Amino acid sequence: MQLPNYKEASIRSKERVEKEQYKLPIEDRELGKNKTYFLKTYGCQMNEHDSENIQAMLEEMGFKESKNYEHADLILLNTCSIRENAHNKAFGMLGRLKHLKQEKPDIIIGLCGCMAQEEGVIQEILTRYPQVNFVFGTHNLHRLPIVLKKYMDTNHQEIEVFSKEGNLIEGMPVKRMSPYKAYVNIIYGCDKFCTYCIVPYTRGKQRSRRKEDILQEVEELVKEGYQEVTLLGQNVNAYGKDLEENYGMEDLLEDVAKTNIPRIRFMTSHPWDFTDKMIEVIAKYPNIMKSIHLPVQSGSSRILRKMGRRYTKESYLELFDKIKETVPNVSISTDIIVGFPGEEEEDFQETLDLVRHCKFDNAFTFIYSPRENTPASRLADNTPLEVKEKRLQELNQLVNQYFLENNQKKVGNIEKVLVEGKNENGKTDLYGYTETNKLINFNGSSDVIGKIIDVKVTDAKTWSLDGEICE
Repeated sequence: MQLPNYKEASIRSKERVEKEQYKLPIEDRELGKNKTYFLKTYGCQMNEHDSENIQAMLEEMGFKESKNYEHADLILLNTCSIRENAHNKAFGMLGRLKHLKQEKPDIIIGLCGCMAQEEGVIQEILTRYPQVNFVFGTHNLHRLPIVLKKYMDTNHQEIEVFSKEGNLIEGMPVKRMSPYKAYVNIIYGCDKFCTYCIVPYTRGKQRSRRKEDILQEVEELVKEGYQEVTLLGQNVNAYGKDLEENYGMEDLLEDVAKTNIPRIRFMTSHPWDFTDKMIEVIAKYPNIMKSIHLPVQSGSSRILRKMGRRYTKESYLELFDKIKETVPNVSISTDIIVGFPGEEEEDFQETLDLVRHCKFDNAFTFIYSPRENTPASRLADNTPLEVKEKRLQELNQLVNQYFLENNQKKVGNIEKVLVEGKNENGKTDLYGYTETNKLINFNGSSDVIGKIIDVKVTDAKTWSLDGEICE
């Protein structure tokens, strides 16, 4: 049994991270023969891509996917710890599985992802959730077959969670969710240690993949006919800072653009690491989508300092305006936290002022959620919940106003749209996303699914557009 340790997870060594190649032993290729699996994913795009790897590994082991957890032989939860809501959802699911385990004692239940890296979660599993048969963390994703085999061989609870990162694993199998869009990891971990954030503890230190491995993966996706890649990282802008060569995110973006993949996106960016050259590269290449996620978190410099964000309201606005001026028709989205410990009404009003200036195309807004062992969790928080909820409501009313206004400006435009699939709402046939990452619904033949086509915007709603295919 190997348990997580926050103190060890917070250490940042300067040792160069090496890489190794994934390989499933031949003897493990029938572990799941005649068995099915159900995988539930919580959290961000990073977790979604981890699940693509998990699915591929399980299927290499002989498991077949089940769409219903009640009929599966193996149930695995890939978890998120960024906010309390995702946390609670995972534990709620474990509660339901406890009853299922009583009815079907032979089912195998596993937990992985960011929650597995939390000391408190593992202790709770040991004391309250004995039905969980195996646990592994974010640093040993590639060891899923080994951890699962240990449990299947011994029938004893197996917990293997590494607090240190280890080597970068290349050659992981992947079962992509879409035949048209693909996630490509470029950097793992984060060294920013924002005071509210648990990610540096659950995902470890910044580790950049070698450029040749990234470019090879993208080039293979081009050959396979993929239309879009999203370059992933907890902080993609920090790419390359841990490598010995002078090669950063702006250089990687340019080289990926030269592969001629039709569409490139990236997330998530930290304002601190957003360089002028990166802005210029985004503006220069038409296949780099003009859609940038730029989390601000607060419009108060005082609160930003308490958050450990390393920029001020003024420097954020300077960067925002520079991007708007340099990149024509760019769409910028953000994250905003209300109710951070010590936030006064004046701080909140500064956030609203920033939103009025930026008029974001999209914003993910949250009430502050304390996370275990983070510095912010130890700060005094005297603001009543009802005040925080009122602030969130006021903020949402404002950001929604700008979402609608920005969408209304698109009416009459002809947009390049990657058609992703059929709508299930019954009102329109198809849906896709514009270059600026706007959801658009329209009628048409399924023959265009997976293609980039011209769609004229005919109507605007707060969170989506309606359109018609240009003949």
